[in-house]
Amino acid sequence: MLLSYWDAGYVKLDVTDPVHPTYLADSDFTFPDPELKQQTGRLETPEGNGHEAEFTHDGQHIIAADEDFNPTRVNLRSDDGTTGRAVQAGAAQLPTDGSLTAKAIHVGVACDPATVPAPPATGGPYLAAVERGVCTFTQKAATVEAVTANGGYAGTVVFNRTGAGGCGALVSPAVVATKPFFFINRPTGLGLFDADAGYNEAACLALPADGSVGRGPVPIGTVGDTITLTAAFDGWGYVHLFANNNGKLRELDTFGVPEAMDPAHATGFGALSVHEVATSHCNPHLAYLSYYDAGLRVIEIQHNKLVEVGRFIDEGGNDFWGVQVFSRDGVEYVAASDRDFGVYIFRFTGHD
Repeated sequence: MLLSYWDAGYVKLDVTDPVHPTYLADSDFTFPDPELKQQTGRLETPEGNGHEAEFTHDGQHIIAADEDFNPTRVNLRSDDGTTGRAVQAGAAQLPTDGSLTAKAIHVGVACDPATVPAPPATGGPYLAAVERGVCTFTQKAATVEAVTANGGYAGTVVFNRTGAGGCGALVSPAVVATKPFFFINRPTGLGLFDADAGYNEAACLALPADGSVGRGPVPIGTVGDTITLTAAFDGWGYVHLFANNNGKLRELDTFGVPEAMDPAHATGFGALSVHEVATSHCNPHLAYLSYYDAGLRVIEIQHNKLVEVGRFIDEGGNDFWGVQVFSRDGVEYVAASDRDFGVYIFRFTGHD
């Protein structure tokens, strides 16, 4: 069995006895990100996001697909040395290599406009540091943006408190915001106000999810660090080729469509991430990729390398999500589901 374990990589289990699965192998995301380095020369930590994987028909290889909808990563650094990752959301996003520097002010959960203090008249710009919970991200953004005194806030940064993955996790907020909007984990958020000493993840998770008790420990109105948020391009999700060995899986190659590793395609061209892979049932070297707006891609293993040998992008564009192979009368076909138009049926001939 193959498990796609998101940022922990891909895991292979022996499930001969399904009640007692046995670990066989797993993968690492190695520094620097191999596909980003190969295509752009940028040296960044890998994004992770292991989403779906399949064995090849002969069992010699594993082809795995990383799903990543954020082609830019946001790095946070404060003037007193606090560092962390951030996720940006909404329409007013930092462009690739763009940055925002502002002083953080804690404004609570920002659900009630009456509780959000205006920023000081001098010393700005200021960024509203908001605690997650009680109301939606869009409500928090609207509450902060409604503050106009002294020039208002330059944007919003929400720090985590509850939710899947824990208080220390990052999420991609679904938000409507007209100013920059960021999400950071709880340790980083508390660190902006020098309140992260003794942070305890278990104690945070034990607090009521509705925020009825336990908020803080930073008082509303506290002015914290000056922080700089910088957006760095790190590409969309792509494909890995592993040898099917036990122990640590040996990575042989990676594959990404060129547009997905081009900063000029970071916005305005749809999602250029791979979603999943379907390996051929008859050709151990062939696989099909549903690549969202980059269409359907056909790849072949050639001397332990992944090579594109076919593609389909409809005249009006595509948004391919699922892909699967099936056979009829000895012929292999590919079914691909497009989130805008429905299901396409393909047959790969190997010819133009």
